[in-house]
Amino acid sequence: MPKLNAPQIMIVAGEASGDMHGAKLVAAMREQASDLAVCGIGGPALAGQGVEILYDSAQLAVVGIVEVLSHFRFIREAMHALEKRLREQPPSLLILIDYPDFNLILAKKAKRLGIPVFYYISPQVWAWRSGRVKTIKKLVDRLAVILPFEKAFYQKRGMAVEYVGHPLMDTVRAAMPRAEFLESLGIVPESTVIGLLPGSRRREIAGMLPVFLAAAQLLQARLVKPVFVLPLAPTLSEDDLLANGLAEAGIEVRVLRENRYELMAACNAVMAA
Repeated sequence: MPKLNAPQIMIVAGEASGDMHGAKLVAAMREQASDLAVCGIGGPALAGQGVEILYDSAQLAVVGIVEVLSHFRFIREAMHALEKRLREQPPSLLILIDYPDFNLILAKKAKRLGIPVFYYISPQVWAWRSGRVKTIKKLVDRLAVILPFEKAFYQKRGMAVEYVGHPLMDTVRAAMPRAEFLESLGIVPESTVIGLLPGSRRREIAGMLPVFLAAAQLLQARLVKPVFVLPLAPTLSEDDLLANGLAEAGIEVRVLRENRYELMAACNAVMAA
């Protein structure tokens, strides 16, 4: 149970990247308010920051109408549970991280209850579904954006917004020399290291991994000492990869769960969803 009179925050991160960025945000907030009590939707990274996980984000990380329908009962239950928590234990702030299809509905419920809404890593409305800007303006009290041009985009539409920089700029940093890190994995430093990042959701894996593997097959014949590495998202298992082309790819792909950003920093190039 949260401490009496401790600041109460609800945070919703619907996929692996949001879980990671949200955990960094919570850690930074706790530096200023150590007794902060946080609950919401997230994964292992947010749980590691002491967040009370009401629902596992892995169950919400879906793409496309087929996956949405197959997970509809869980998504509906999660929404009802969060709405109940908002009513019965109103937080001082609701923090939303990307995941707009779910989060904008929750923002509407929070707005009706008079709960301030802070959107961290806003939906990419400048790229698609721009009509959502009006909805965001109506429901969100403040935005924090991670791309420089997004601040001007939202300011022109009369919204309170701050540019905070992309969190990966702080995260993807090498803690040891590249050669030393590669040798710790048994990879010779003169290798051409290519990262495969097909996404964190099963639907993304089904759509992107076969394409990435086909590209890797072409590159294998053209590069000097190519090594393909795949940092596995916590929302996935190796079985998800094997079921979507890895088993019959005909190339070696090293699947790693640890040090994903150290690994990215060591790559010569990456394929990313």
